[in-house]
Order: sequence, then structure tokens, then C-alpha cells
Amino acid sequence: MSERQQVLYLWATGSSLDSGTAGWAFHDGTDGAGPPLPDTEPPYPDGEAAMRDGWMLLQSAQLIPPAEGDEHRNSYLHYEFVFERRIRM
Repeated sequence: MSERQQVLYLWATGSSLDSGTAGWAFHDGTDGAGPPLPDTEPPYPDGEAAMRDGWMLLQSAQLIPPAEGDEHRNSYLHYEFVFERRIRM
């Protein structure tokens, strides 16, 4: 029996795991054989809910303040959390 990885990126509205989900991306190394996630709505309301569902936190958001004058400039989503789960195949 082998394992395959699923990876979930959650971008939050704040720097803590209980901040609401602002965006997400899901990468499925099981080619669809593992548990799916919804693709039209956030799969979890926050990072803590993902952990309660068995996702393991790999990386939490880096807290980098915006440069002076850039506080309201559009850019990438700052609060990125990376999760994984392994599926036995």
C-alpha cells in the first residue's frame, strides 16, 4: 500500500488560524481517488476547521508588514497557510 499527498492552500483574512478563509487552492496527488473538496465554495471556514478534519499544517503565514504607503495597494494574499493530508492507496 502506498500513500499519495493532497495539498491545501488557505488564504485567510488575518494572521491566525481562526481567521476566515479568503481564498483557497487544492492540489490532489491522488488523481481524484482521495476525498474531494468543494470547488465552488471554501472547503473550510478557517484553518482550525481544516486541522479538525485531519489536515496537517505544513506552513503558516509569514507576518511581513506592508511597506509604508502600500497599506491599501492590491497585491497577493498575505495570510497563506499550507496543509497536507496523505491518502493510502
